Amino acid sequence: MKLSARNQLAGKVVEIKEGAVNASVKIEIAENTIISATISMDAVKELGLTVGSEATAVIKATSVMVMA
Repeated sequence: MKLSARNQLAGKVVEIKEGAVNASVKIEIAENTIISATISMDAVKELGLTVGSEATAVIKATSVMVMA
């Protein structure tokens, strides 16, 4: 699959917190570096995500806010 998003961070799923409709999925992309995303439970099932599986976080945003 080809995507226009250039920010693709491969890693391993380290945690899935399931809710009624959505799940919080954490992907470790480097040692002690974790990306978190909220996706639908349907997506978790369709992608076959489980703790320990390989996954890629794809980030496409028109703006990113940073606060210190």
